[in-house]
Amino acid sequence: MDRTAVVKVGAAASASVCALFGGVVLAQYIVAKKKRAGKKTRIIEMMPQFEKTTVHMRDPERVEQIICGLIKGGASKLQIITDFDMTLSKFAVNGKRCPTCHNIIDNCKLVTEECRQKLLQLKNKYYPIEIDPHLTMEEKYPFMVEWYFKSHTLLVEQRLEKDKLSEVVRESDAALREGYEQFFDRLQQHNVPVFIFSAGLGDVLEEIIHQAGVYHPNVKVVSNFMDFDDNGVLRGFKGELIHVYNKHDGALRNTEYFKQLKEYCNIILMGDSLGDLSMADGVPNVENILKIGFLNDKVEERLDKYLDSYDIVLVKDETLEVPNAILQKVL
Repeated sequence: MDRTAVVKVGAAASASVCALFGGVVLAQYIVAKKKRAGKKTRIIEMMPQFEKTTVHMRDPERVEQIICGLIKGGASKLQIITDFDMTLSKFAVNGKRCPTCHNIIDNCKLVTEECRQKLLQLKNKYYPIEIDPHLTMEEKYPFMVEWYFKSHTLLVEQRLEKDKLSEVVRESDAALREGYEQFFDRLQQHNVPVFIFSAGLGDVLEEIIHQAGVYHPNVKVVSNFMDFDDNGVLRGFKGELIHVYNKHDGALRNTEYFKQLKEYCNIILMGDSLGDLSMADGVPNVENILKIGFLNDKVEERLDKYLDSYDIVLVKDETLEVPNAILQKVL
C-alpha cells in the first residue's frame, strides 16, 4: 500500500472514531437532558429561605410532601394555629431578651418594686423548670399552674387599671418577628383564619397586635384575659387558666370554633414549646399539618426533641421568613 492510501485509511479511521465518540457524547447529553427534564425540582429547593443555617429538618422529604399538600389545597383549605410569645414575638434583639406579655406588665410602672421582685423570683424559679429537657410535660404541669396562680394573684393585688394598658404596651420593648406585616396582611388578603392560642395575657397580646396594625378580622385570640370591675380595676382573670402545658385542654374547649372551620383541613402550626404541639387537637378532619417550631433557648439540650416533634425547627431565628416563603407558595 502506498503512502497516499495509508493516509486515506488513517483519516477514514480517525473520522469513524470521532463520529463514534461524538455519537456517544451526544447520546449521553440527550439522556442527561431527558433525566433533567423528567426530574421535578423540589419545592423547598426553590425557596432560598430554607438554605439559612437557622433551618433544621429531620425529614425534608416529609416537609416537601406536606407543603405540596398545602399548595394543592390553597387558601380555601388553610388555617393558621399559632402561639404568640416567642413565636410571633421576638425572643431577643441584639442579645437582649424581649418581654413576653406577662413581662410587659411585670416591668411596667403600674407595678410596685416589691411586686416586681416577687414576680422575678417566681420567673427565676419556674422558667428553668418550663424549659428543662429532662422533665416530661406531665411533670412540669403542676409547677406551671403554681407559677401562673401566684403571679396572677400578685397582679390582682396591684389593682391594675384597664385604661392604662395601651400606654404600658407602647412604652414596652415588645417586638414582633421580622416580616410580621407580610405574614398577617397576606393571610388577611386571602381570608385565611388565624387562631392565636397564648398562655400569656390576652389583653396585652391584643394591644400589641392592635398597635402593630395587624389585628385583622380574620384573627381570633384565645388567652388569659383579665377581668376588670365596673371602675376598670383588675379583680381577677376570666375562664380557665391557659398555661404552656395544658393547651390540649384549651384546644378541646375551642372545638366549636374549629367545627365552624371544618372545611379548613390544612394547618400551619407554629410554636416555641413542645406544649404548643397540641394546639390543633380540637381540629376535625385534618388532611395536612405542617408544624414549625421556634427553638430560642437551650438549643443543644433541646434540638433533638424539637426535631422529633416539629417538621421544621428554626433555631434562634428572629424572623418569619420561612413561614412567609411557604405562604407565598400556598396562597
